[in-house]
Amino acid sequence: MDETSDFLLLKIILVGDALVGKTCILQRYVDHSFHHSYVSTIGIDFKVKTLHLNDKFIKLQIWDTAGQERFHTISTRYFRGAHGLLIIYDITNSVSFDNVVGWMKDVDANAGEDVDRIILGNKCDLEEKRIVSKEKGEKLAWEHGVRFFETSAKDNVNIEKAFLALVQDIMNKNYICGQRTDVVNLKKTEKKKCCSR
Repeated sequence: MDETSDFLLLKIILVGDALVGKTCILQRYVDHSFHHSYVSTIGIDFKVKTLHLNDKFIKLQIWDTAGQERFHTISTRYFRGAHGLLIIYDITNSVSFDNVVGWMKDVDANAGEDVDRIILGNKCDLEEKRIVSKEKGEKLAWEHGVRFFETSAKDNVNIEKAFLALVQDIMNKNYICGQRTDVVNLKKTEKKKCCSR
């Protein structure tokens, strides 16, 4: 990393019902791995990934929220200060799809209506078990004015593409609106001497 570079720190949140694959998506994106064993997220967890995009270093702080109802209050508190959210449902679970609208309302209430978001229909590798059509996902995203991707953490389908699209949307919005994302300056600074005259 160039010592004279700035880097942007972006807070990304993964939200959705339990068992939609949020943790698997996070592991696939950050660690390039997929684990068949399932361990439910308790409360919240996060990982960090650094990107180099358009001559900028971007550090993503990616938060994985628990989808169980008992953690709902804790999870939604982490929405504050988010730059972007991935709202995830499972294409084999119609209830998780129906609950996307509720998650969108939670995002509006806790992160603001202007925060960037993308809807992901996860587990597209399970086509034979599909309940929610791709067209329904696309229609829902269109109704909310957001992007949509079908993903598979297992087969690594559209994971990188979805994160990159979200980061680019955040960057474009912040540059166009003149807003400032969290910039951390990595330039070497001269040490100040104590009690200098």
